[in-house]
Amino acid sequence: MADTKEAPRAPLARWLGLAALIIVFDQATKLYFENAFAYGQRLNVLPIFDFTLMYNRGAAFSFLASEEGWQRWLFTVLGIGAAVVITWLLRRTHGQPRFCLALTLIMGGALGNVIDRVAYGHVIDFLLFYWRDWYYPAFNVADVAITCGAVLLVLDEILRARKARAASA
Repeated sequence: MADTKEAPRAPLARWLGLAALIIVFDQATKLYFENAFAYGQRLNVLPIFDFTLMYNRGAAFSFLASEEGWQRWLFTVLGIGAAVVITWLLRRTHGQPRFCLALTLIMGGALGNVIDRVAYGHVIDFLLFYWRDWYYPAFNVADVAITCGAVLLVLDEILRARKARAASA
């Protein structure tokens, strides 16, 4: 791992730029659905997928959504704190592109949802998958970015451990 003083700024700027693009795309899609749909309205796209407009006052899977409102600020602080830690990690690990991409996806998604929490008091969701009577909780582009980042983070760690094991054998 490189010392922060030696880390070039150009790679950090690229990762932050990608996070900003994720945020812009996330916010643009949320604004579209907020303006084009009434709350709860659904548009069937596939037999297992609808566009809809839903609000989530909690976190993933509406965790803590029924609370009195304190969770809005908790998740906002957690999202901002995660972005600060991720930025620090991106500066220190610029030579690990898969790891940096995973962190960037997580940061872009987290900040996209933070913007919603601060601006509206809830997160705007619009992607709804279901099968017969089973429904996956509605989600958004930020959630997709966070999920892809988390999967990539796990994959990166598995591949890194496998490489280390092969090198020591």
